[in-house]
Amino acid sequence: MAKVIFGVWDGTVIDNRRRKIFEIEEDPSFREFDEFNTGNPIKAFMGGHGFFIFEKGVHLLDAARQYMQRVARESCGKCTPCRVGTQIIAAKLRELSNGNRDAAVLDEIAAIAEHIRSTSLCGLGQTAPVALLEMIRYMREELIAEIAAGNGMPPQPCTTYVSAPCIEACPSKVDVPRYIDFIKDGKFTHSLGVILQKYPMAATCGRVCVRFCEMACRRTQVDEAVGIKVLKRFVADREKYITNEWFSSYPAEEKKSDDLKVAVIGTGPASISAAYHLLLKGYPVDVYEDKTVPGGMAATGIPNYRLPKDVLGREISIIETLGGRILYDRRLGKKITIKSLLNDGYQAIFLGVGAHKGKMLGVAGEDTALQGYQFGVNMLLHINHDYVNRGIPMDLGEKMIVVGGGNVAMDCARSALRMGVKEVHLIYRRSRNEMPADKEEVEAAEKEGVIFHYLTHPVRILHADGRVTGVKATRMELGEVDAGGRRSVLPVAGSEFVLEADSIIPAIGQQVDHSFTSPEEGLRFTKGGLIEVNPNSLMTSRKGIFAGGDCVTGPATLVQAMAQGHQAARCMDDYLTLGRVRFFPDRRMSDLVQAIQPMISKGVSIPIRHEYRVKVKELDPEVRKRMFEEVEKPISVEEAYHEADRCMRCYRVYSVITEQ
Repeated sequence: MAKVIFGVWDGTVIDNRRRKIFEIEEDPSFREFDEFNTGNPIKAFMGGHGFFIFEKGVHLLDAARQYMQRVARESCGKCTPCRVGTQIIAAKLRELSNGNRDAAVLDEIAAIAEHIRSTSLCGLGQTAPVALLEMIRYMREELIAEIAAGNGMPPQPCTTYVSAPCIEACPSKVDVPRYIDFIKDGKFTHSLGVILQKYPMAATCGRVCVRFCEMACRRTQVDEAVGIKVLKRFVADREKYITNEWFSSYPAEEKKSDDLKVAVIGTGPASISAAYHLLLKGYPVDVYEDKTVPGGMAATGIPNYRLPKDVLGREISIIETLGGRILYDRRLGKKITIKSLLNDGYQAIFLGVGAHKGKMLGVAGEDTALQGYQFGVNMLLHINHDYVNRGIPMDLGEKMIVVGGGNVAMDCARSALRMGVKEVHLIYRRSRNEMPADKEEVEAAEKEGVIFHYLTHPVRILHADGRVTGVKATRMELGEVDAGGRRSVLPVAGSEFVLEADSIIPAIGQQVDHSFTSPEEGLRFTKGGLIEVNPNSLMTSRKGIFAGGDCVTGPATLVQAMAQGHQAARCMDDYLTLGRVRFFPDRRMSDLVQAIQPMISKGVSIPIRHEYRVKVKELDPEVRKRMFEEVEKPISVEEAYHEADRCMRCYRVYSVITEQ
């Protein structure tokens, strides 16, 4: 565990300069700061809120120089003091590092840095000078001593990293402020290009993403989060015809030999992302899909009123535009196997088999053979594939009970209304605040007339003559916080009641269907039935076999699956070209930034005028609940400009000095 010799962060000073190293107490806050990678100690860390020194002998001038050089590179140029001032500071620090003995230059640097901090209009300029100003304030003697020595000093090993709270919150690390900047400038094609660097499903994500980025948006400390998701949809929809035109002539990094062909299993978000990035790197890629339409859970699990299938299909077609093949009706474990794929010459395989198998409630009277009982994922598959695409009718009865509190449960309840079910009840064992579903989905279900029963738990499925007739349920109350950080729930004695229904839909989660493999193929699974992988490389227990998405994480979000697909593609590229998976500095820097977050104070230090976010127009609840037409409408160009202008551009620059 790293020990801080000196540090300043958000105005809090840690000063152990007069103590011997063994006298310094270890601080759990710095557990991540021991090594950058194996055998490579972290000597110093700098960021937008201050700096930390972990080892004596760090060349402070050089550390500050390398940090400010990266700041100067990132300055956008809209604020002259920041654009010019950061370059002047970097140049003066370079002169001091190279032997200039004029210590008075420190005061010049401090004056320029303070001017940048106080006049900049965005987060980069407001925070980047802080570490330098604190270093000059608290370590002036050490800096003057380095200047007086005048020896010049070779550059220390340094890694720099630029991020923002919204970027760090995004599993795919999309550069949100950058694509919003391009919207401000009216460069919509450029904006879409920023998103496409991370994944091809921009319009899809712009509709169904759960908005981790908006939860982290610092604008919430002023009024409301920036509408990051709706801006993504705006540029993706507006530029939808340009993507295939781009990719039809897109030059891969380097066309790889056919001897390095790769198989990708599934066409869900993780698989499409993996195939996309492998194709961009020049690999021949074949994608195997067990159904006759692509998309995985995005296609079969997300209803049309949230994600029109033509939008999803258009973005998946990018795979074929880039030269990949999608082979349909090829189920892994039946028509093809891992062994047969390897025998066919595939040098690496990505498994994106998802988690499509429903979970039982585990209550008395439950039987999957009962008429009117079906898992939520199966119900959505029948609706989205059989009914919407093929017109096959479904009999769901007049009264339905959905059990669960996630987005799948909301999709089931809202879809049931559109299928003509007159009364839809949703049972959830905790309160509304604990419900894991997207808040917007819960509100939409309420508007459409879904009847919610919070703090309610089924104890028995009621049935007669082989058909569901209802549920016996009990009221619950919240107890103490459990090991998972959520409040436990306890049944209320004597509170049982009966709720009649024609159909019962358990939507409490999904699990991996293991029929795609056999014990002889050597894949290992976790206790929870997920595919076991190395968390860094995503390689399974079989060499050359990688996996990602819900089959590794359990049911998660579309953007998390796409992030794993991207990670797997990077690691597969290393495996195929180097025979090993490299250390990725950007991922390690992200870990350090995440570790330092608890030390960052909340609040916005400069005055910001209140500008509330654009309200997305929706179909009237009474109209939309009778059809599958998309509920949310696109925003206008004027609204996009307004929303983009609300972004505070909260970039932060970070750097680490290491031993090697």
